[in-house]
Amino acid sequence: MKIVIAPDSFKESLSAPDVAQAIAQGVLRAAPQAQVVCVPMADGGEGTVQAVLAATGGQWRETEVRGALGEPRRAGWGWLGAGSAVIEMAAAAGLELIAPGERQPLRASSYGVGQLVRAALDAGATRIILGLGGSCTNDGGAGMLWALGARLLDAQGRALADGGGALGALASVDLSGLDPRLKQTRLDVACDVDNPLCGPKGAAHIFGPQKGATPEQVLELDRNLSHYADVCSRHVPRNARDLPGAGAAGGLGYAALAFLGARFHPGVALVAEISGLEQALQGAALAYTGEGRMDAQTLHGKTPAGVARIAHKLGVPVVALAGSLGEGYEALHNIGITAAFSLAGGPMSLAEAVRQAPTLLAQRACDATRLWLAAGKRRL
Repeated sequence: MKIVIAPDSFKESLSAPDVAQAIAQGVLRAAPQAQVVCVPMADGGEGTVQAVLAATGGQWRETEVRGALGEPRRAGWGWLGAGSAVIEMAAAAGLELIAPGERQPLRASSYGVGQLVRAALDAGATRIILGLGGSCTNDGGAGMLWALGARLLDAQGRALADGGGALGALASVDLSGLDPRLKQTRLDVACDVDNPLCGPKGAAHIFGPQKGATPEQVLELDRNLSHYADVCSRHVPRNARDLPGAGAAGGLGYAALAFLGARFHPGVALVAEISGLEQALQGAALAYTGEGRMDAQTLHGKTPAGVARIAHKLGVPVVALAGSLGEGYEALHNIGITAAFSLAGGPMSLAEAVRQAPTLLAQRACDATRLWLAAGKRRL
């Protein structure tokens, strides 16, 4: 009997490989002779590199980069061999890297993301997988372009300051120094949002507030991004401002589309392809997935929904384990989640739940597997 375990990470608690290991311990406690196959997953946000490396056996590497507010930072990325690298922008400019009271959406820069791309190019990458998610920036990817050799200038020919707050002063873009290796490199972007760059559904209005932007700053950032796209349109053949995903990661999606010729993919689908999830699910009797919180938003590109859709196509029932279950999670039953369980067995603080997460995951997986076996679905 094969049981596949394909969870996302539990933010600020466990990585996807650690979640999978904890669930596997619980499954084997209930069914010692089961064949357990772990396929850690991600949706393009935090944890994407770890999940892909765990599934492919790639190499973890680190590069010194400039953080979103200019601070030096060691950022991890992955080398998959055969000319392929995997990067997540959150490693260099992630929201979780900056305390809530210290976030500066007008200043935050994606420069460090460009440094990670350049590190991959230096290693010989001809294909880069870039996960967008968890960004603290709203600079339209301008910082990334600077790191890759482009120059963004004001009307006096001076270098533009960092951040989306400076984009309103943009007058010209000089691409003569853009790294030529980019033209021979395939950029596959893992992204679970389809927002355009500007407007009511754009980067500033939808994502700016969670990055610390006030209502006034949201309006300023949106105006600046619109001006940025107007200026950039004179320098690139592709008008990408309204394309789905252009507003991802504070508009970094726009820069990837307009300047780097990126190909966008649903994050879960891309990670599933790289990790061989569908092949792993072939012949499986049961699958587990999960994430820190499951609710109605999980339907929109999150890992459990992606895993459930693939498993449902193959006729494999899926049990989801989550730190908490929020409003509307029941809708997941319609796409292949057979049952979902919260980890907490009773009242406990968030800190306590985080601390006990491995134990709680193993307990819930053991109980769910015992119940499934008792129901007569499969017997060893």
